[in-house]
Amino acid sequence: MHLSRLKPFDPTKTCLLLIDTQNCVWNADVAARFPYFDETIRETVLSNLKKLITAFRKAGGEVMYTVMENLTKDGRDRSLDYKLSDFFIAKSSWEAKVLDDLAPGDDDIVLSKTSSGVFNSTNIEYILRNIGIDTVVMTGFLTDQCVDHAVRDVADSGFYPVCISNGCATHSKERHDNALNAFKGYAGR
Repeated sequence: MHLSRLKPFDPTKTCLLLIDTQNCVWNADVAARFPYFDETIRETVLSNLKKLITAFRKAGGEVMYTVMENLTKDGRDRSLDYKLSDFFIAKSSWEAKVLDDLAPGDDDIVLSKTSSGVFNSTNIEYILRNIGIDTVVMTGFLTDQCVDHAVRDVADSGFYPVCISNGCATHSKERHDNALNAFKGYAGR
């Protein structure tokens, strides 16, 4: 049997995963500190994500979101790295919410994660298998952090990974390009 990363799109077996497309990652304060990131989101990524969401829903594909969000009020459930990095995103806070322009539909799955790796701190693998997914199309923020982590974990968990390069962003073009180059062996783009 010959396996290939190139295969026909089957919406019933494909999930669009929007990673950390939330208020704490992109807001006015972040935009002021990272103008490249802000411009990339405004001019390219946001419209591409809206088109992808619409196309997936129309085709009957799964649309799923991850957000960084404490599961407890005091954040004791966060990974050691999040504690050391002082990532405290309060449960049910504005910072934890998906951006309004990309709001989840009433039947979309939103997974709160307490580490960089969605496969480490959620039951995403279990959910993807239960709903019959074999291909995960990844988008979101930041290309060189949580998206990179997800691409590698999706591949290692036995799913076909696809990363939409103009559906992701990070704080600089160099960081974005370096991440895409680093994980290109894992995912189609």
